[in-house]
Amino acid sequence: MTALPLHFQLQQKRGKHEECGRRCRLHKEPSTTGTFILFVMCIPNEESRWKGWSTVNAALDPSTLQIKPTKETYDRFQQAYDHFNKALFGGTLPNALITLQRRKGTYGYFAGARFRHEDGRMADEIALNPATFTDRPYKEVLATLVHEMVHLWQHHKGEPGRGRYHNREWADQMKKVGLQPTDNGAEGGKETGESVSHVIVEGGPFDEAADRLLGKGFTIIWKEAPPAARPATKGEGAAEPEIVQKSGKRVRYSCPDCDLKAWAKHEARLMCADDQTLMVASA
Repeated sequence: MTALPLHFQLQQKRGKHEECGRRCRLHKEPSTTGTFILFVMCIPNEESRWKGWSTVNAALDPSTLQIKPTKETYDRFQQAYDHFNKALFGGTLPNALITLQRRKGTYGYFAGARFRHEDGRMADEIALNPATFTDRPYKEVLATLVHEMVHLWQHHKGEPGRGRYHNREWADQMKKVGLQPTDNGAEGGKETGESVSHVIVEGGPFDEAADRLLGKGFTIIWKEAPPAARPATKGEGAAEPEIVQKSGKRVRYSCPDCDLKAWAKHEARLMCADDQTLMVASA
């Protein structure tokens, strides 16, 4: 049998080999044929041992092994979706894939046919911003969900406005489900436009349906922890740096539908070719 090297190259990166930084030793175990199989066992050197988990692994509570944050979060939003689909839309809306997305300056968004199943079926996306869960009442978070469900309704059963435009059909459907559209966050605001929010109509269909759901014990168990409660760990991502050219500061633009990003001069007008939507400058 050919002797195995005690030191070998573990990874290949950018065309160059890097040593694993570990000491190795031969280890043999009997096989089913009566012979012995040789293995190379790598033992990390103390100085090269990865320490990225040090703050996380300290004093691990065994009870955390039993929690299921993904299931506990998404099952509840599916429950809410089913409840409002039946109460406000007669159970006629197809299921969407609900995601959590931190898009700056938004409570949520809708994207039609964003996901494809292996068998070819399509599903829409309804995204909710988890950074807004802590400081908002549950009913307001649920109102955002229904706001996006109205976009989904219009995507399948109506005529959506171009790009981000909230048209009259959408506004009328919002009022039918008990959410008053407004462009300034208060009653009396414009009901249509590029950026339109809503207020909950007291005693309206949504208000009553939300009260029934909350009365059944609906809650959002997992909320984003404040920065002080999250110890920084090695490898945690940093914010994207601003790009400044000699000719002046450039602005980051993003597509409101697919979140495509681009950088250009201030007051530039960029359009996403895929979604045919004007891109929005970051604040």
